[in-house]
Amino acid sequence: MGSTIQEYLASLRGKRVAVLGIGVSNTPLIKMLLRADVEVTACDKRQREDFGGQAEELESLGAELRLGPDYLDGLDHDVIFRTPGLRPDVPQLLAARERGSTITSEMEAFFQVCPCKTIAVTGSDGKTTTTTIIAELLKAAGQSVYVGGNIGKPLLPDVDGMVPEDVAVLELSSFQLMTMEQSPDIAVVTNLAPNHLDVHKSMEEYIAAKENIFTHQGADGLLVLNQDNEITRGFAVSARGRVTRFSRREELEQGVFVRDGAIWVRNAMHERPVLYLENILLPGEHNIENYMAAIGALDGLVPDQVVRDFAAKFAGVEHRIELVRTRNGVRYYNDSIASSPSRTIAGLRSFHQKVVLIAGGYDKHIPFDVLGPEVVEHVKALVLTGDTAPKLRQAVERAPGYDPAALPIVEYKDFEAAVLAACGLAQPGDVVLLSPACASFDRFKNFMERGAAFKRIIYGLE
Repeated sequence: MGSTIQEYLASLRGKRVAVLGIGVSNTPLIKMLLRADVEVTACDKRQREDFGGQAEELESLGAELRLGPDYLDGLDHDVIFRTPGLRPDVPQLLAARERGSTITSEMEAFFQVCPCKTIAVTGSDGKTTTTTIIAELLKAAGQSVYVGGNIGKPLLPDVDGMVPEDVAVLELSSFQLMTMEQSPDIAVVTNLAPNHLDVHKSMEEYIAAKENIFTHQGADGLLVLNQDNEITRGFAVSARGRVTRFSRREELEQGVFVRDGAIWVRNAMHERPVLYLENILLPGEHNIENYMAAIGALDGLVPDQVVRDFAAKFAGVEHRIELVRTRNGVRYYNDSIASSPSRTIAGLRSFHQKVVLIAGGYDKHIPFDVLGPEVVEHVKALVLTGDTAPKLRQAVERAPGYDPAALPIVEYKDFEAAVLAACGLAQPGDVVLLSPACASFDRFKNFMERGAAFKRIIYGLE
């Protein structure tokens, strides 16, 4: 732990501070800094009219606004808070660093001043569900818990109310981790597969960012790794603290594994079954892995019975294989979080029948080759929409065993038209699944907005 939040804010008074990005994670930061009498310039590429009354509100609190396409020009502030989606090596930030500016972020500042234990989760898929499971299990065990990070809530403004006995549970993206110089007490890596290659320069850079979740741990740190994933399995050799592995495919000498229909924990002293798979309400093998990751992180912190009771009633997180409604015998599922092929593959494997799949969206430059065969195996009709529709069609049509008579493919530019087409293709007993395998930015602000649009269309069916 570095300094207290009061000491940190006091160190910023008298300095010129810029906050880049007026979004979900930075708006509370801006307001907190202004309340602490810090001079703040809030910068965003959007125009004033895009903010509604928010621009006037921030100015009334004392912020100077720098808006529009040139919002990064001339940065010469003492301290600059970078928004997670902005690469740290853009020319304007490099120039500011050369001039002596300190470049940081809301999450980096949080780690400097957080007074309590930290547990953080990263990975390509399963981050939010695993983070939520960990947080809810700790709460069920009577712990005071703060949840935030990439999951949608910045925690720096909450630090003043935290005490050492609390726990902060964080979901961390590769963008947040790129420049981190501190690591959590317990770090969890769910899995790794190609993702966000529209922003990261290479897969190697993406992996290096994820590794940052544990590279600054000490000997007392704990790293929880997926043994079944080739990339994460290799992280163990670089760990500075203890390592716990979890595997759905093999029985481990030490760690968390599946045997006889249950999740077991084994260490040097003993082994025991913690959770029977039949008692997990969430569908899908990937959710078994999410529970295994959580159990590996919380072994000794949460009683086994608490895990069992929770798993039997936890129905999941919104937009993650979320049952929206059943209509005329057709079940409609919202898996809008699935912004990568690996996540969509996990969603398809969650069902014991072929589904009507709605896919496509913003192009993150991820290859779809691995998705094609899975679609052939698990999909009865494919409805494509968004910028990636042609690439997805090509991946499926090139897949071994593809039969256009058995797997019709249709494309619609309009999202609502695509959803309604999928509804029209479904028969009683079918599943209609929105699992795009792509980001949402070609049509929506984020995957939540996309999922909400899907739910609104489905609820509107007569």
